[in-house]
Amino acid sequence: MRDTKVIAPRLLDWYDRHARVLPWRVPPGGGKADPYRVWLSEVMLQQTTVAAVKAYFERFTTLWPTVQDLAAAPDAQVMAEWAGLGYYARARNLLACARVVAARGGFPATRDGLRDLPGIGSYTSAAIAAITHDAPETVVDGNVERVVARLFAVETPLPAAKPELVALAETLTPQQRPGDYAQAMMDLGATICTPRSPACGICPLIHDCDARAQGIAASLPRKAPKAAKPDRTGIAWVARQGDAVLFEERPSKGLLGGTLAFPSAHWDGRDLPPPGAADWRHIGHVRHVFTHFNLSLQVMLGDLDGPPARGHLVNLRQIDRDALPGLMRKVWDMARAEIAA
Repeated sequence: MRDTKVIAPRLLDWYDRHARVLPWRVPPGGGKADPYRVWLSEVMLQQTTVAAVKAYFERFTTLWPTVQDLAAAPDAQVMAEWAGLGYYARARNLLACARVVAARGGFPATRDGLRDLPGIGSYTSAAIAAITHDAPETVVDGNVERVVARLFAVETPLPAAKPELVALAETLTPQQRPGDYAQAMMDLGATICTPRSPACGICPLIHDCDARAQGIAASLPRKAPKAAKPDRTGIAWVARQGDAVLFEERPSKGLLGGTLAFPSAHWDGRDLPPPGAADWRHIGHVRHVFTHFNLSLQVMLGDLDGPPARGHLVNLRQIDRDALPGLMRKVWDMARAEIAA
């Protein structure tokens, strides 16, 4: 490894010329970042790409320009706007955090204070403190892990390598402009030090990278083999009554928590009966991949003989497909084709 003291200045010089333009970001030298926008973007970006997040971020900040506005928003509206981003526990924590921050009068300035808020962990608290208050915190996301693994030629597979990578990243964090430095590391990993075919020839740290010197940059970071995902099965009922279809709100905790959904059972640990008496008929299966399992969901369609046992009826003209979580969009697409036939 070369002199680590030169890495931050080289990277910041590169960032000043090549920083990505992002709707939540203040450009280099552009002034202080808004903690609300930084926090919102970081929550949205957890396990989601920048390209996917941009439109959601812009819509959220148009609807709710401040954390106080978001805190006052109805849960159902926020969950509907979140649909498509997945990992719905993030949306529940988002609302909980917004309400705590609004009640306190603003975001804390320190990493420790930020970590006390709902849904904010080690990475997010470090990122907000560094970017909004220029605190010399070490910010390590997947992009930074990859850059550091290559700079120091760390061959220990992930996730076991995480503590070592954080410790090495801490040796690089500068006292000057730590917020810009954190974003520069993210940008380097996202645009040059990419997972496949890193563009080493144009990297500002080309002469500081041990992995490139050893010819192993593209193979790092190593990852432990993933266990095969288990398969689950379940059932979803699309119940009609006149010009309406039955929906229910998912339990606030758990899979697809707090979202609008068709009544379902078995796949999520709930052993529930059909939502009412009907001449149910099987119309097909939808398949969906969750983080920890693969799902095959049997879809049943029927006309209710009487009042539903649970849930509420929504007029067909008022069903907003885009407000449904991805799994339930698939169910609706299949059922809608049958209803229209």
